Amino acid sequence: MASFQDNKMIKLHEAFSDQFLIGAAVNAKTLKTQRELLIRHFNSLTAENEMKFERLHPAEDRYTFEEADRLIAFAKENNMGVRGHTLVWHNQTPSWMFEDASGGAVNRETLLSRMKDHIETVVSRYKGTIYGWDVVNEAVADSGNELLRSSKWLDIAGEDFIAKAFEYAHAADPAAILFYNDYNESAPEKREKIYALVKSLKEKDVPIHGVGLQAHWNLEHPSIDDIRQAIERYASLGMMLHITELDVSVFNHEDRRTDLLAPTAELMERQAERYRQFFELFRAYSEHITSVTFWGAADDYTWLDNFPVYGRKNWPFLFDQEHQPKQAFWDVVKFA
Repeated sequence: MASFQDNKMIKLHEAFSDQFLIGAAVNAKTLKTQRELLIRHFNSLTAENEMKFERLHPAEDRYTFEEADRLIAFAKENNMGVRGHTLVWHNQTPSWMFEDASGGAVNRETLLSRMKDHIETVVSRYKGTIYGWDVVNEAVADSGNELLRSSKWLDIAGEDFIAKAFEYAHAADPAAILFYNDYNESAPEKREKIYALVKSLKEKDVPIHGVGLQAHWNLEHPSIDDIRQAIERYASLGMMLHITELDVSVFNHEDRRTDLLAPTAELMERQAERYRQFFELFRAYSEHITSVTFWGAADDYTWLDNFPVYGRKNWPFLFDQEHQPKQAFWDVVKFA
């Protein structure tokens, strides 16, 4: 079986060049440790954390672009696209954003003004370089009757903070494609909430162009039917679809065991079958799906090593800890 250094081996992004971009989430460390793998197999990058609010704008009068700029330079050097992630989120946003000089909550006008400044500054800096942005991330409530999750954005600015964020981003870069991004996007209850939010934004002529399906999936959930129904539901709104944070955990979410030191052959076979099914589905809907991004590149680094069980190793990607192709890789490209 060929290794990734073998120039005769098919490149992952070339296998799907007629359907969609193939992306990976990266950070300052993996840009170095996974450099060869990234250059060979991916043609789009997303910053894992380097473009989130707290990293770019830690204080009201200070921006820190160094890490994000290095990612952009890496992408340009290697002819890769870049997805921007993320402009507005309830997590990883510094407290100063929501506070006045005395430590109390700011008023609506101040919060929206600060949000506008942040979005205009960031999006304008990378205008023409970043092809799409996750403008608003995870604003929908997971369960219950409420459409939107409780957050300081919502509590202070009201529900139209979402529309405002898209308007500010579009004004800063009219050519960028703008996404609402969320997880559990295939679960029927949440799917309908995401659909309702995006539909309402479209009806108000808000400049939203797509839905980001995070796709943090595992060996059993969600079902292929649920994923298909989600794709069709969002596409029915005329939305472009991106798979934004794909990984396939070898553990179901409720599984908290910590005794597995290496993936078994059976687990790898099941993972390969899941990936094959997913990519068959992505190809079938490639009229709507224009980018598929993994939330990492290889098993040597994944956020799942610390979620939902801190310190437990996981193996969620197409490439192993040595950056060699797994069975899942071959099963995916075989049908490309």
